[in-house]
Amino acid sequence: MKVGEAQKLYRAQRATIIDRRRKLVKKKEEIDNKIKTTFDLDKREIYANEAATLELSIGALNEKFDENQEVLDRLTDQYVSVFNAEASKQQKDAMEDAAMEMSKILETARRIGKGARVPATDEKKVMEYSMDLYLAAKNLAMLNKMNQKKKDKYDSLWGDEEDKQEYDPEGKAENAETSVGMPEDLGELGLALE
Repeated sequence: MKVGEAQKLYRAQRATIIDRRRKLVKKKEEIDNKIKTTFDLDKREIYANEAATLELSIGALNEKFDENQEVLDRLTDQYVSVFNAEASKQQKDAMEDAAMEMSKILETARRIGKGARVPATDEKKVMEYSMDLYLAAKNLAMLNKMNQKKKDKYDSLWGDEEDKQEYDPEGKAENAETSVGMPEDLGELGLALE
């Protein structure tokens, strides 16, 4: 079962538990009021037995709620772990891409400074990154022009870029497999609302 599916099921079960508990508490309050206002001892005993039965049912629902919350907490921990792992991969790749971009810019500036011919698109990327770096490289190229006999020619450093990987931390977290099974049917607890 996927984490997202399990979370939905357990949240729905929790809502059912809360609704049933609310109804049982209301019914118990009504019976407690009947106990206080009834002078007939036989009816009082019947009401007291009903109140005790309702109290046990409310206790069972409270236990079920706690169990449900523990499972939801584990599912949330698993969801957050997978989400964070995927987000970390995304950040790592973004940082690698930024470092690669920086190294290409610096290498292009070095080539320009040597006086080599580089593609106009590469020069433009250096300009967009830093006009100061571009101008410094061009000034260095002018100085090196006097000492250089033949200009080197380079291909673009950005020509071989591969497709970027797409990330979806939320989707990965929701679709991660979990060992948590289906929530129990509340009818099995024998908590009727008659």
